Amino acid sequence: MNPQAKLIFISSLLLGTTIVISSNHWITAWAGLEINTLAILPLISKSHHPRAIEAATKYFLTQATASALLLFSSMTNAWHTGQWDITQMTHPTSCLILTSALAMKLGLVPFHFWFPEVLQGSPLITGLLLSTAMKLPPITLLYMTAQSLNPTVLTGMAILSAALGGWMGLNQTQVRKILAFSSISHLGWMAIILVYNPKLTLLNFYLYTLMTAAIFLTLNSTNTTKLSTLMTSWTKAPALSAMLMLTLLSLAGLPPLTGFLPKWLIIQELTKQEMTPAATIIALLSLLGLFFYLRLAYCATITLPPHSTNHMKQWHTNKPIPSSIAILTVLSTTLLPLSPMISPTI
Repeated sequence: MNPQAKLIFISSLLLGTTIVISSNHWITAWAGLEINTLAILPLISKSHHPRAIEAATKYFLTQATASALLLFSSMTNAWHTGQWDITQMTHPTSCLILTSALAMKLGLVPFHFWFPEVLQGSPLITGLLLSTAMKLPPITLLYMTAQSLNPTVLTGMAILSAALGGWMGLNQTQVRKILAFSSISHLGWMAIILVYNPKLTLLNFYLYTLMTAAIFLTLNSTNTTKLSTLMTSWTKAPALSAMLMLTLLSLAGLPPLTGFLPKWLIIQELTKQEMTPAATIIALLSLLGLFFYLRLAYCATITLPPHSTNHMKQWHTNKPIPSSIAILTVLSTTLLPLSPMISPTI
């Protein structure tokens, strides 16, 4: 891709996200979301492979539908209340349509079908953008309208997302699809706490972004897109594979690692809100995700590829690890001791 064109697309992504985050009016927020959608499409389809074109088409149709629904909900609200302000979304029907529109933008169950397909058809770096940066504007809008949304609908969608994200990721062999289902189940954790403590949703999103960025950049560095190539990648960069295992376990939410922090705080908050059954169900459903993270970690570090000769594999450690990956993996595994500093602010 032409560097100038790429610069324009990345700048448009930043511009669209900034417009959404800083807007008070529904029309400017909608315009920001549209700029974002149009800027990411060339990055999805840049390889000109039929699967990439299909992914771009699916992404465009889904996002256009979601944007139309968002505009419709804000217009209905303005019709009934005379308010275009994002924080003044008070009409119940508008709130339900808005929840559906933003769930479609994010890929929450039951509007999740497009996300694994689009991620599978995209390059790894574009996949990283789709999993992290493209989710920031809808989450910001959810954060701003959190007080108006229906908690029952959000809790139902959250538990279904955690269940389906875990379940459908179990039999996948493509790494990008596994990460897509992982994203869906993490969105469930963010949605369940949104009405009760929106700051926790943002904390969960930031830490999820950190860990997912570390995983996508590592996979991009070793050029890995499916489990069979993941099995052979440890010989190229053993240190990177070991850190990938820790980052995957952190994403699963195992205790001494960073990923445990948001899950711990969310379960604590749900218990305070007398939602112990929901907390128990979502905690148990995260075990489904743990299975496929463990499988990825097992493939990345423990499995030996089949080979006919008896010689030991040589370790090609002369390739330096990029500093961005090093910083992200360290942050993805060691931030749990900061929890006493974070807890009072939430």
